[in-house]
Amino acid sequence: MKENLEQIWARIHRAAMAGGRNPETVRLVAVTKTVPPDRIKSAIMCGATIFGENYIQEAREKMQALPGYPVSWHFIGRLQSNKAKYAVKLFDLIHTVDNVKLATELDRQAKKIGKIQDILLQVNLSDDPSKSGVRRQDVFGLIEAVTRLENLALKGLMTMPPYFEDPEKARPFFAALCRLRDDIRNKNFPRITMEELSMGMTGDFEAAIEEGATLVRIGTAIFGSRP
Repeated sequence: MKENLEQIWARIHRAAMAGGRNPETVRLVAVTKTVPPDRIKSAIMCGATIFGENYIQEAREKMQALPGYPVSWHFIGRLQSNKAKYAVKLFDLIHTVDNVKLATELDRQAKKIGKIQDILLQVNLSDDPSKSGVRRQDVFGLIEAVTRLENLALKGLMTMPPYFEDPEKARPFFAALCRLRDDIRNKNFPRITMEELSMGMTGDFEAAIEEGATLVRIGTAIFGSRP
């Protein structure tokens, strides 16, 4: 575990330097889908501080098994609006908001508990109907809706490019998300910071970092292949 994490951090550092960036601007989200609490605890002991979960119930059980640790939990899976009330109670950052209905329900549930919920918009840059995410042409309309929701704080964007054996083929999607982020910044939307780009996984995170990723979601390279 320690060796795996150290190798990942070293690769993050090299990729950031190759992209002319400060390595401290890139953070590792350790993806813990199906990973048991004892292995997550080991990762915490080795220095991991952010964990990404795909399912509400699984995440809740792990958090209950690991109380008191100074870590941040991110939701990175597909989120149904009927699970919003659980998500706002459990997660510091939700990466996968992609429609007005979900955003509105997250806002409503966050207001109930007096929380400003940090979110990212998931963007489907490949226009693949089988993938989650708001389409590129619909992003600005969704942002306008989010700016009217007082209990949401939009921090940036997330994407998942199609799978390629060659990570260089994913690079144009990462570059496109960075350009979209810049376009959004130029619109000067109120209460929108656009400081985060969540992109890059085990097979392509170095290309993502070189193109501007601030959060890389890595599971297999840390915990091994899932059963």
